[in-house]
Amino acid sequence: MFTGIIQSVGKVAAIEPKGADARVRIQTDTLSLADVALGDSIAVNGVCLTAVELPGDGIWADVSGETLSRTTFAEIKNGSRVNLEKALTPTTHLGGHLVSGHVDGIGEVVERSEAGRSVKFRIKAPDELARYIATKGSICVDGISLTVNAVDGALFDLNIVPHTLTQTTMGDFQAGQRVNLEVDVIARYLERLLLGDKAAQSGQGVTEALLAEHGFIK
Repeated sequence: MFTGIIQSVGKVAAIEPKGADARVRIQTDTLSLADVALGDSIAVNGVCLTAVELPGDGIWADVSGETLSRTTFAEIKNGSRVNLEKALTPTTHLGGHLVSGHVDGIGEVVERSEAGRSVKFRIKAPDELARYIATKGSICVDGISLTVNAVDGALFDLNIVPHTLTQTTMGDFQAGQRVNLEVDVIARYLERLLLGDKAAQSGQGVTEALLAEHGFIK
């Protein structure tokens, strides 16, 4: 688990195709690896990766075909800047929100605009994730824990302060960029809980009828 509070911005130093998979080397820059052991997890742009080698200035990690198909790792290049966070511990300050490092889908930045010293971004989520995104709720974008300012269908707005712009890769975001999205884990589990016994049946999902049955709408 992670918090979505980025600890360093690293760089992709090497990519080695391995058939349907890949192995990547991440230089971790200022992120201390003194307490990282082989097998530990590090979130790279919001993707939970396992350290399989520790060359001293970063990590090597394997990226599965599943991860390549569901995240922006399929588009990553040598030299790409990436957000980094080590897995949380029982004493970690939970400054963001609980993040699993399991990307739900890929969104797209559709607009960037200046707002004083801050920058506003509008991002389009995949349609199937829209129901999990709520105004003033939490969302993880490329590993960054952020607060949703407004929602319009599958579009959502973010207001990013100068600190976040300089301490993460968000300062580089431009319209057209694809980003990893992870919705709030509570929303995902709540949906399954609402299904009750129907969760075991194939093809079941939350419908207006189900919400009405449980008193959420009238």
